[in-house]
Amino acid sequence: MEPKLHLFFSALCFYLVSAYGNTLRTYIVQLHPHGVTSSLFPTKFLWHLSFLDQTLSSEEYSSSRLLYSYGSAMEGFAALLTETEIELLRGLPDVVAVRPDQLLQLQTTYSYKFLGLSSTTDGAWVKSEFGRGTIIGVLDTGVWPESPSFADQGMPPVPKRWKGMCQEGQNFKATSCNRKLIGARFFIKGHHVSSVPPSENMVDEYISPRDSSGHGTHTSSTAGGVSVPMASVLGNGAGVARGMAPGAHIAVYKVCWFNGCYSSDILAAIDVAIVDGVDVLSLSLGGFPLPLFDDSIAIGSFRAVEQGISVICAAGNNGPIQSSVANIAPWIATIGASTLDRKFPAIVRMGNGEYVYGESLFPGKSLPIAEKELELVYVTGGNSGSEFCFRGSLPKEKVRGKMVVCDRGVNGRAEKGVAVKEAGGAAMILANTEINLEEDSVDAQVLPATEIGYAEAVRLKTYMNTTSHPRARIVFGGTVIGRSRAPEVAQFSARGPNLYDSTILKPDVIAPGVNIIAAWPQNLGPTGLPEDTRRVNFTVMSGTSMACPHVSGIAALIHSAHPGWTPAAIKSAIMTSADASDHRGKPIMDGSKPAAVFAIGAGHVNPNRAIDPGLIYDIKPDEYVIHLCTLGYTRSEIFTITHRNISCSEMLKMNRGFSLNYPSISVAFKHGVKSKMITRRLTNVGNPNSVYSVQVKPPEGVKVRVKPRRLIFKHINQSLSYRIWVISRKKTQTKKISYAEGQLTWMNARNSFHRVRSPISVTWK
Repeated sequence: MEPKLHLFFSALCFYLVSAYGNTLRTYIVQLHPHGVTSSLFPTKFLWHLSFLDQTLSSEEYSSSRLLYSYGSAMEGFAALLTETEIELLRGLPDVVAVRPDQLLQLQTTYSYKFLGLSSTTDGAWVKSEFGRGTIIGVLDTGVWPESPSFADQGMPPVPKRWKGMCQEGQNFKATSCNRKLIGARFFIKGHHVSSVPPSENMVDEYISPRDSSGHGTHTSSTAGGVSVPMASVLGNGAGVARGMAPGAHIAVYKVCWFNGCYSSDILAAIDVAIVDGVDVLSLSLGGFPLPLFDDSIAIGSFRAVEQGISVICAAGNNGPIQSSVANIAPWIATIGASTLDRKFPAIVRMGNGEYVYGESLFPGKSLPIAEKELELVYVTGGNSGSEFCFRGSLPKEKVRGKMVVCDRGVNGRAEKGVAVKEAGGAAMILANTEINLEEDSVDAQVLPATEIGYAEAVRLKTYMNTTSHPRARIVFGGTVIGRSRAPEVAQFSARGPNLYDSTILKPDVIAPGVNIIAAWPQNLGPTGLPEDTRRVNFTVMSGTSMACPHVSGIAALIHSAHPGWTPAAIKSAIMTSADASDHRGKPIMDGSKPAAVFAIGAGHVNPNRAIDPGLIYDIKPDEYVIHLCTLGYTRSEIFTITHRNISCSEMLKMNRGFSLNYPSISVAFKHGVKSKMITRRLTNVGNPNSVYSVQVKPPEGVKVRVKPRRLIFKHINQSLSYRIWVISRKKTQTKKISYAEGQLTWMNARNSFHRVRSPISVTWK
């Protein structure tokens, strides 16, 4: 979009919103896909406009209110409407549902090695030809196309089935795409009419697919970036940078802007991506969990899954709060975050000779002045927020030339470093509080700095409080690999249990999401702040946003190796092959205790086992509809989600005792219920004449019976069913909810590589 057109559109949106006394709001209107009134119009677009024609006053052009017309992800449209107009719309024939637009938020040189991916062994990369021919669609903040991670040297031609485009816009030409980055589009209408103007100190936004914040460039390169030698962040984490599927093609859909991502824009992107021909959709965004009939991502992704597209979503960063996991639809793969065994030590040597462990990406190892001993200061008191190092809160006379301690929280970690530097501080120690405990997300700060955990922060502050002139120096240690336990659960990773469906365990798996190094745009410094004038091709980020594209890339590898597999089969392969143990063979930890299934789901991704799982739990789209019936969803709610007009009573009569063929097993005992029977169906995708026997580790307080205990597969693609009886031996309590967990594994009698494991989660309500 040209700048003049952009200004005109902004002015038009401002006029529209203000002219109606600020009562206009964006709504998503869902229509019946085979509506009786649709036949009266030559196109679906005109049919959609007709609903506005019937709702608005005669003086108005209905097209001035229409933002998007949807046809693939959902039948319907997004438009600016008042509450009065909404009430009129709800009464029109063929209107299924009306939802207000929702604002969602965004939630590697080494991670491929950590996951065991190698070009020299017969693993997932070799078996899938590095993801060759698969198209990964990334919904995010756009892309920096000049990044070396998106070079197309050695890439195969663009697949002939690709129907997408390279949409031109501000600082983005059609020639910005190539054989690696095969498509780029942007969706801004929902954002434009709903958001306030950006503040003055924010980075300029590009009205195009070009990424101005870095998040989308980072996630896209994590999923499918090509090999880039000598990649690092200011010398730290040096190595060859590669995405999970370096041979796959990438298509970028920019739906997130400076204040977040609107569901109307997200739905428009899914709508187009389905038609474009993507194989995998990667969405590193979300919020808190929603009922499925109110969740635009769940609704749009159901249609994508029906078309054979795998949908991978971030679990969210609201951990460790219970039931905070988002993107909970059973057809979505929901990804939590874990750590790597790579550390960036930057140790504080206190004046008393004792050491406090910290980490940093500041390149202090090569700068002797960065390790100078300085006076320590921690500015508290008043209500200026000085303990958090807000900008303008630090008195220059107190911090000039000193090492400033800043508490973590409220404002951004890197922003604290800028505040200290602006006030004349010479160095910073970022101290975790009780909220963050020992979680160690690092940053490439703008001054010498390190981040310390909560226990170490208590030690440091005790030293400062008992010493008249406390002093310290930071000793930068560069990059250290393999000396720490990993993976562990990231503290911020959202947790189960599933708020709206106790029979589906979420998250599904965890993947690397802490201190991930990936591509970065050239308009930003490594901190992403406007004040950071340094320029890098790579930087570090943490979040389930980073974990999600790891699994999107792995899904692309599996799709390339097994192009006929359904999204459910791909998801099953990822889940049943996941690791419950860390790289030392010990339980994956969550802080100081072994991780529960509500933190890790089926476990930590293992791509080399996922590419060859032996057996899979497949699910047809119709089975998701039956599952929604078992949850007690109404006919209209199910229609809203699936576009299927069904009778649940008929459906459940025909499918007595139905349980969704999910790769994990989750049982909820309500008061008085003592046993549950569950069925599962396994399909052989390994070798003919394979025999599997079951091993069960029952949850505490539960007896588990499986029948049959052996499955004999004579052919490939043969399916066999088994039943599980979960019998409670525990007295159900009326007031307190309690949990237990175990696992069920089908072991191949001749091939120990094929171990098909399902976690078992039991809840007493």
